[in-house]
Amino acid sequence: MPGTEDLRVALAGYGLAGGVLHAPLVEATDGLRVAAVVTRDAARAARARVAHAGVVVADALEDVLDHADVVVVASPNRLHVAQAEAALGAGCHVVVDKPVAVDGAGARRLAERAAAAGRLLVPFHNRRWDDDVLTLRRVMGEGRLGDVLRLESRFDRWRPEVAADAWREEADPAAGGGLLLDLGTHLVDQACLLLGEVTHVYAELDRRRPGAAVEDDVFIALTHASGARSHLWAGVHAAHAAPRLRVVGGAGGFVSEGLDPQEAALRGGARPTDPGFGRRGAEAAARLYDGERGTPLAMEAGDWAAFYRGVVAAIRDGAPPPVTVADAVRVAELLDAARASAASASVVPV
Repeated sequence: MPGTEDLRVALAGYGLAGGVLHAPLVEATDGLRVAAVVTRDAARAARARVAHAGVVVADALEDVLDHADVVVVASPNRLHVAQAEAALGAGCHVVVDKPVAVDGAGARRLAERAAAAGRLLVPFHNRRWDDDVLTLRRVMGEGRLGDVLRLESRFDRWRPEVAADAWREEADPAAGGGLLLDLGTHLVDQACLLLGEVTHVYAELDRRRPGAAVEDDVFIALTHASGARSHLWAGVHAAHAAPRLRVVGGAGGFVSEGLDPQEAALRGGARPTDPGFGRRGAEAAARLYDGERGTPLAMEAGDWAAFYRGVVAAIRDGAPPPVTVADAVRVAELLDAARASAASASVVPV
């Protein structure tokens, strides 16, 4: 593996995740370069060759492993475990898009394989670096909320029709479709990051759209060891979006509206190195409430690129990884508990 040269990154998948989200973040990070892309799609292959000088493009992961120090698994969920195992077996470090596996057993298996291989396996829980989460963490760290009693967190969308030919709509559990593993992974990861260990899980998982084969309306309630509670929602029928975050503390409250701007910016062709990337206008400020009035708060800039800076530091300098595989295992186990709770209409201890 190179010492001072850029680490060579292979992207396993070049759709929305690999080509639109991961690739610009990798290219914006000192010490990394996109060296290989795995895709069977001719149009995506052509885009990769234009976007990344000298890139190796192949149909199969095994054909690019000799060209990689780090493999980014950005393929459909059903492939995450097998592709990560293949990359670890070839001596590569691995970044796995969320979820690392479709269940806790798969996540634990990957953690064991990474430990045995002596390589990093880093879950891409990028929404830890959303502008609202960074702002909330700052406010909590300053003690301005007191003890947090309740976190309400939502990812609301308006997509009332089932998407045609989308793997996320497949009924087969092995495909890892549905909102629980998609936005639910981010919601649970953020709640654990903010409020710590979880002791009990309750969930409601519903299919609301005509013809839906997977859950598209998700509610999860977490009881934290501190006594705080998280109420988490994800759905596709949000004709009106409630606050993205609402936090109630003993000394104050926090509310933020709207979504972090980074995904929309990347979809629109912006790059993390562009001036103002990750920032919203002043009118989008969060607010701190004291019971009588709300005071606008300056938002931290969203910074998904911090994830890959952390990956480089972990590989080069032995720094702690930006997200630990243990965190991803715990999130996967909590999502398993959410499915069990919804199936039994009961609170599940974890």
